Amino acid sequence: MSGGDVSVETEARERDDAAEFALRHAELAQGYGGAGDPDDPAMVQAMQMVLHIPKAEPPARSALLEAAAAAAVAVCLDPRSGPGGEWESRYLAWKRSRIRKVARRARGAQWLAAGEVDGVTIEVDGAQARAFVPGPVGAIDQRIRKLQIGGTDLEHDEPGPPNPELPVLWVNAALEMSVGKAAAQVGHASMLLAGALPVAAAAAWAEREFRCAVRDAGPDRWPALVAEVAAGRAVAVRDAGFTEVAPGSMTVIAVPGAA
Repeated sequence: MSGGDVSVETEARERDDAAEFALRHAELAQGYGGAGDPDDPAMVQAMQMVLHIPKAEPPARSALLEAAAAAAVAVCLDPRSGPGGEWESRYLAWKRSRIRKVARRARGAQWLAAGEVDGVTIEVDGAQARAFVPGPVGAIDQRIRKLQIGGTDLEHDEPGPPNPELPVLWVNAALEMSVGKAAAQVGHASMLLAGALPVAAAAAWAEREFRCAVRDAGPDRWPALVAEVAAGRAVAVRDAGFTEVAPGSMTVIAVPGAA
């Protein structure tokens, strides 16, 4: 086979990959919800997430939340979640109903077992989080179901100014969310942001494994971020209020990177 033939095949494959990504992005860009919850509580759809929090050397809170945010959107835009993919039906059943995410914690053998369940793991600066293919809450894999939802939190850290090329997910510090609640919220934010981006920008973000920065926003910064949302330059997560915060609370604001 000549070098020219290889080049043509490569270009054709890249075009196909781009077209398939565009289809997955178009589905995400449509938003989610609308179908409501099923009558059977066991069939309520949720994305489970697991945060790796070793007892001896726990990760930095901000890095762990960055990993969680990236993992959540990575599942949504994974080829296996797209048309004809092995995850498609499970993903769409969740995305087209009321969106829920549940964050759990794991260490040691529990974390290793969680890695065997369908999903995507992202590591950021030594912090690891895995988001799983969504499904009914009544049919959660036992390796995930047995993991604790609450009970462990992490101290707020000060990671410094974010890279201006990266999207920044600003967490509403006034709400004092646990690390598990914040992980679910930044997962919502990364999904919203990816769907709001032009497809080319979303594809470029995917090539960087959806790397983002997560920072706390106090009362001195929050009003300006809310103004960015009103101006259409940022997207906000408004929580349904099932846990920890009041319904309608604005929990996270996602601002695109400069690149």
